Amino acid sequence: MTCIASPSLPTPPDCPLAEPSWMQRSRGLILDLDGTLIRGHEVIPGAADLLSRWSGRYVIVSNNSTDTATSLALRLQALGLPVKANSLVLAGEQALHHIARHHPHSKLMLRGSERLQACAAGLGLTVVTQDADIVLLARDVGFNYTALQALTRELTSGAILMVSNGDLTHPGPNGSVIPETGALLQALLACVPGTRADILGKPAPMLFQEGLRRLNLQPADVTVIGDNVRTDALGAARLGIGYLLVGNAPHADAPDVARLLGATCPRRHVLPEGVVSGNDYQ
Repeated sequence: MTCIASPSLPTPPDCPLAEPSWMQRSRGLILDLDGTLIRGHEVIPGAADLLSRWSGRYVIVSNNSTDTATSLALRLQALGLPVKANSLVLAGEQALHHIARHHPHSKLMLRGSERLQACAAGLGLTVVTQDADIVLLARDVGFNYTALQALTRELTSGAILMVSNGDLTHPGPNGSVIPETGALLQALLACVPGTRADILGKPAPMLFQEGLRRLNLQPADVTVIGDNVRTDALGAARLGIGYLLVGNAPHADAPDVARLLGATCPRRHVLPEGVVSGNDYQ
Protein backbone atom coordinates (compact mmCIF):
# COMPACT_ATOMS: atom_id res chain seq x y z
CA MET A 1 0.00 0.00 0.00
CA THR A 2 1.46 3.35 -1.02
CA CYS A 3 0.90 6.27 1.33
CA ILE A 4 1.60 9.93 0.83
CA ALA A 5 3.14 12.18 3.44
CA SER A 6 0.87 14.39 5.52
CA PRO A 7 1.07 18.12 4.75
CA SER A 8 3.31 19.93 7.20
CA LEU A 9 0.52 21.87 8.89
CA PRO A 10 0.35 22.68 12.60
CA THR A 11 -1.85 20.51 14.75
CA PRO A 12 -5.27 22.17 14.85
CA PRO A 13 -6.40 23.08 18.35
CA ASP A 14 -9.37 21.23 19.77
CA CYS A 15 -12.55 23.13 18.94
CA PRO A 16 -14.95 24.44 21.58
CA LEU A 17 -17.39 21.62 22.23
CA ALA A 18 -20.77 23.00 21.23
CA GLU A 19 -21.79 19.33 21.04
CA PRO A 20 -19.93 16.09 21.83
CA SER A 21 -16.88 15.31 19.69
CA TRP A 22 -17.62 14.00 16.23
CA MET A 23 -16.77 10.38 17.10
CA GLN A 24 -19.07 10.40 20.12
CA ARG A 25 -21.94 11.91 18.14
CA SER A 26 -21.65 9.78 14.99
CA ARG A 27 -23.33 6.43 14.49
CA GLY A 28 -22.27 6.21 10.85
CA LEU A 29 -20.04 7.99 8.33
CA ILE A 30 -20.48 9.16 4.77
CA LEU A 31 -16.96 9.42 3.37
CA ASP A 32 -15.67 11.17 0.27
CA LEU A 33 -13.06 9.27 -1.74
CA ASP A 34 -10.70 11.38 -3.89
CA GLY A 35 -8.77 13.78 -1.69
CA THR A 36 -10.10 12.18 1.50
CA LEU A 37 -9.12 8.50 1.34
CA ILE A 38 -7.01 8.32 -1.83
CA ARG A 39 -5.30 10.44 -4.47
CA GLY A 40 -5.10 8.37 -7.62
CA HIS A 41 -3.24 5.20 -6.60
CA GLU A 42 -1.95 6.72 -3.35
CA VAL A 43 -3.64 6.04 -0.03
CA ILE A 44 -3.93 9.08 2.23
CA PRO A 45 -2.60 8.64 5.79
CA GLY A 46 -5.22 7.34 8.19
CA ALA A 47 -7.58 6.00 5.51
CA ALA A 48 -7.08 2.32 6.32
CA ASP A 49 -7.33 2.98 10.06
CA LEU A 50 -10.54 4.98 9.64
CA LEU A 51 -12.18 2.24 7.56
CA SER A 52 -11.08 -0.42 10.04
CA ARG A 53 -12.44 1.45 13.07
CA TRP A 54 -15.74 2.18 11.36
CA SER A 55 -16.14 -1.17 9.58
CA GLY A 56 -19.79 -1.80 8.78
CA ARG A 57 -20.72 1.75 9.74
CA TYR A 58 -19.62 3.76 6.70
CA VAL A 59 -20.43 4.31 3.07
CA ILE A 60 -18.18 6.00 0.54
CA VAL A 61 -20.14 8.56 -1.49
CA SER A 62 -18.10 9.78 -4.43
CA ASN A 63 -18.55 11.87 -7.56
CA ASN A 64 -16.54 9.18 -9.37
CA SER A 65 -18.19 8.72 -12.76
CA THR A 66 -15.69 6.35 -14.33
CA ASP A 67 -16.04 3.19 -12.24
CA THR A 68 -18.81 0.93 -11.05
CA ALA A 69 -18.93 -0.08 -7.41
CA THR A 70 -17.67 -3.56 -8.29
CA SER A 71 -14.67 -2.36 -10.29
CA LEU A 72 -13.74 0.34 -7.79
CA ALA A 73 -13.98 -2.03 -4.82
CA LEU A 74 -11.41 -4.30 -6.47
CA ARG A 75 -9.09 -1.34 -7.08
CA LEU A 76 -9.39 -0.13 -3.50
CA GLN A 77 -8.80 -3.63 -2.14
CA ALA A 78 -5.61 -3.81 -4.23
CA LEU A 79 -4.48 -0.64 -2.46
CA GLY A 80 -5.06 -2.29 0.92
CA LEU A 81 -8.43 -0.69 1.69
CA PRO A 82 -11.02 -3.38 2.59
CA VAL A 83 -13.98 -1.75 0.84
CA LYS A 84 -16.93 -3.81 -0.38
CA ALA A 85 -18.99 -2.87 -3.42
CA ASN A 86 -22.14 -2.32 -1.35
CA SER A 87 -20.28 0.39 0.58
CA LEU A 88 -19.74 2.49 -2.55
CA VAL A 89 -22.20 5.06 -3.90
CA LEU A 90 -20.80 6.46 -7.16
CA ALA A 91 -22.15 9.35 -9.23
CA GLY A 92 -21.92 7.76 -12.67
CA GLU A 93 -23.43 4.43 -11.69
CA GLN A 94 -26.16 6.06 -9.60
CA ALA A 95 -27.01 8.41 -12.47
CA LEU A 96 -27.71 5.37 -14.65
CA HIS A 97 -29.87 3.81 -11.93
CA HIS A 98 -31.75 7.11 -11.68
CA ILE A 99 -32.45 7.10 -15.41
CA ALA A 100 -33.47 3.42 -15.33
CA ARG A 101 -35.97 4.14 -12.54
CA HIS A 102 -37.44 7.37 -13.85
CA HIS A 103 -36.94 7.18 -17.64
CA PRO A 104 -36.78 3.44 -18.43
CA HIS A 105 -38.02 3.76 -22.02
CA SER A 106 -36.00 6.81 -23.02
CA LYS A 107 -33.27 6.68 -25.62
CA LEU A 108 -29.96 7.53 -23.98
CA MET A 109 -26.77 8.97 -25.40
CA LEU A 110 -24.03 8.21 -22.88
CA ARG A 111 -20.61 9.83 -22.88
CA GLY A 112 -18.64 7.85 -20.33
CA SER A 113 -16.34 4.93 -19.65
CA GLU A 114 -16.69 1.39 -20.97
CA ARG A 115 -17.69 0.34 -17.45
CA LEU A 116 -20.61 2.76 -17.48
CA GLN A 117 -21.57 1.64 -20.96
CA ALA A 118 -21.71 -1.96 -19.71
CA CYS A 119 -23.70 -0.84 -16.64
CA ALA A 120 -26.26 0.92 -18.86
CA ALA A 121 -26.66 -2.23 -20.97
CA GLY A 122 -27.07 -4.33 -17.83
CA LEU A 123 -29.87 -2.05 -16.64
CA GLY A 124 -31.69 -2.53 -19.94
CA LEU A 125 -31.30 1.06 -21.07
CA THR A 126 -31.49 1.86 -24.78
CA VAL A 127 -28.17 3.49 -25.63
CA VAL A 128 -28.09 5.34 -28.96
CA THR A 129 -25.65 7.44 -30.97
CA GLN A 130 -28.29 9.85 -32.30
CA ASP A 131 -31.90 10.95 -31.79
CA ALA A 132 -31.56 10.69 -28.01
CA ASP A 133 -34.18 11.69 -25.46
CA ILE A 134 -31.54 12.07 -22.73
CA VAL A 135 -27.84 12.89 -22.89
CA LEU A 136 -25.82 11.73 -19.88
CA LEU A 137 -22.37 13.28 -19.59
CA ALA A 138 -19.90 11.53 -17.30
CA ARG A 139 -16.10 11.67 -17.02
CA ASP A 140 -15.13 10.64 -20.54
CA VAL A 141 -11.38 10.41 -21.03
CA GLY A 142 -11.96 9.97 -24.77
CA PHE A 143 -13.88 13.24 -25.09
CA ASN A 144 -12.96 15.07 -28.31
CA TYR A 145 -14.29 17.48 -30.92
CA THR A 146 -16.42 14.79 -32.55
CA ALA A 147 -18.06 13.99 -29.22
CA LEU A 148 -18.67 17.68 -28.55
CA GLN A 149 -20.27 18.10 -31.96
CA ALA A 150 -22.54 15.07 -31.43
CA LEU A 151 -23.67 16.24 -28.00
CA THR A 152 -24.34 19.74 -29.31
CA ARG A 153 -26.48 18.28 -32.08
CA GLU A 154 -28.58 16.24 -29.65
CA LEU A 155 -29.16 19.12 -27.24
CA THR A 156 -30.11 21.57 -29.96
CA SER A 157 -32.60 18.92 -31.18
CA GLY A 158 -34.30 18.84 -27.78
CA ALA A 159 -32.57 16.14 -25.72
CA ILE A 160 -32.48 16.57 -21.92
CA LEU A 161 -28.99 17.02 -20.43
CA MET A 162 -28.07 15.07 -17.30
CA VAL A 163 -24.58 15.23 -15.80
CA SER A 164 -23.05 12.74 -13.37
CA ASN A 165 -21.16 15.44 -11.45
CA GLY A 166 -20.09 19.04 -11.84
CA ASP A 167 -16.54 18.92 -10.45
CA LEU A 168 -14.02 20.67 -12.67
CA THR A 169 -11.12 18.59 -11.30
CA HIS A 170 -10.21 16.11 -8.59
CA PRO A 171 -6.93 15.62 -6.69
CA GLY A 172 -4.39 13.27 -8.23
CA PRO A 173 -1.12 11.77 -6.94
CA ASN A 174 1.85 13.97 -6.08
CA GLY A 175 -0.28 17.10 -6.11
CA SER A 176 -1.45 16.64 -9.69
CA VAL A 177 -4.82 17.86 -10.94
CA ILE A 178 -7.15 15.49 -12.83
CA PRO A 179 -9.72 17.05 -15.21
CA GLU A 180 -13.27 16.07 -14.36
CA THR A 181 -16.76 15.94 -15.84
CA GLY A 182 -17.46 19.58 -15.03
CA ALA A 183 -14.66 20.70 -17.33
CA LEU A 184 -16.30 18.79 -20.20
CA LEU A 185 -19.64 20.31 -19.24
CA GLN A 186 -18.21 23.82 -19.53
CA ALA A 187 -17.12 23.10 -23.11
CA LEU A 188 -20.58 21.78 -23.94
CA LEU A 189 -22.40 24.72 -22.38
CA ALA A 190 -20.22 27.09 -24.38
CA CYS A 191 -21.76 25.55 -27.50
CA VAL A 192 -25.36 25.46 -26.24
CA PRO A 193 -25.66 28.41 -23.80
CA GLY A 194 -28.84 28.47 -21.77
CA THR A 195 -29.13 24.69 -21.65
CA ARG A 196 -30.28 23.44 -18.25
CA ALA A 197 -27.98 20.73 -16.91
CA ASP A 198 -29.43 18.38 -14.29
CA ILE A 199 -26.32 17.63 -12.21
CA LEU A 200 -26.98 14.50 -10.14
CA GLY A 201 -23.77 14.18 -8.10
CA LYS A 202 -22.68 16.03 -4.96
CA PRO A 203 -23.73 18.54 -3.68
CA ALA A 204 -27.15 17.46 -5.01
CA PRO A 205 -29.03 15.27 -2.53
CA MET A 206 -29.33 12.03 -4.52
CA LEU A 207 -26.02 10.42 -3.52
CA PHE A 208 -26.24 11.55 0.11
CA GLN A 209 -29.77 10.18 0.39
CA GLU A 210 -28.64 6.83 -0.99
CA GLY A 211 -25.82 6.84 1.56
CA LEU A 212 -28.30 7.46 4.39
CA ARG A 213 -30.53 4.68 3.06
CA ARG A 214 -27.68 2.17 3.07
CA LEU A 215 -26.62 3.18 6.58
CA ASN A 216 -30.26 3.04 7.71
CA LEU A 217 -29.64 6.15 9.79
CA GLN A 218 -31.14 9.60 10.14
CA PRO A 219 -29.09 12.69 9.12
CA ALA A 220 -28.54 13.70 12.75
CA ASP A 221 -26.69 10.43 13.43
CA VAL A 222 -24.30 10.66 10.48
CA THR A 223 -21.13 12.65 9.80
CA VAL A 224 -19.86 13.50 6.31
CA ILE A 225 -16.06 13.59 6.00
CA GLY A 226 -14.70 15.11 2.80
CA ASP A 227 -12.20 17.56 1.37
CA ASN A 228 -14.38 19.87 -0.72
CA VAL A 229 -16.47 22.58 0.88
CA ARG A 230 -18.59 23.06 -2.26
CA THR A 231 -19.55 19.41 -2.68
CA ASP A 232 -19.12 17.54 0.61
CA ALA A 233 -19.86 20.37 3.07
CA LEU A 234 -22.56 22.04 0.99
CA GLY A 235 -24.40 18.79 0.30
CA ALA A 236 -24.25 17.77 3.95
CA ALA A 237 -25.43 21.14 5.25
CA ARG A 238 -28.39 21.20 2.89
CA LEU A 239 -29.64 17.89 4.32
CA GLY A 240 -28.92 18.66 7.95
CA ILE A 241 -25.94 16.28 8.19
CA GLY A 242 -22.94 17.30 10.27
CA TYR A 243 -19.64 17.42 8.41
CA LEU A 244 -15.86 17.72 8.78
CA LEU A 245 -13.25 18.65 6.18
CA VAL A 246 -9.72 17.33 5.69
CA GLY A 247 -6.87 18.54 3.48
CA ASN A 248 -4.83 21.71 3.16
CA ALA A 249 -7.69 24.04 2.19
CA PRO A 250 -8.39 27.03 4.46
CA HIS A 251 -11.55 25.49 5.94
CA ALA A 252 -10.06 22.07 6.81
CA ASP A 253 -10.49 20.64 10.32
CA ALA A 254 -7.40 18.44 9.93
CA PRO A 255 -4.74 17.89 7.23
CA ASP A 256 -5.78 14.25 6.75
CA VAL A 257 -7.97 11.57 8.30
CA ALA A 258 -5.06 10.30 10.41
CA ARG A 259 -5.03 13.60 12.29
CA LEU A 260 -8.82 13.80 12.30
CA LEU A 261 -9.01 10.48 14.17
CA GLY A 262 -7.20 12.13 17.06
CA ALA A 263 -9.25 15.33 17.06
CA THR A 264 -12.12 16.07 19.42
CA CYS A 265 -13.79 18.72 17.28
CA PRO A 266 -17.58 18.68 17.03
CA ARG A 267 -19.16 18.37 13.63
CA ARG A 268 -20.00 21.48 11.64
CA HIS A 269 -23.54 22.22 10.53
CA VAL A 270 -23.24 25.49 8.61
CA LEU A 271 -20.94 26.53 5.80
CA PRO A 272 -17.80 28.53 6.61
CA GLU A 273 -18.16 32.28 6.38
CA GLY A 274 -17.70 33.53 2.84
CA VAL A 275 -18.67 30.24 1.15
CA VAL A 276 -21.64 30.79 -1.12
CA SER A 277 -24.38 28.15 -1.08
CA GLY A 278 -24.57 27.83 -4.84
CA ASN A 279 -23.71 25.31 -7.53
CA ASP A 280 -20.20 26.49 -8.37
CA TYR A 281 -17.58 23.74 -8.32
CA GLN A 282 -13.93 23.97 -7.44
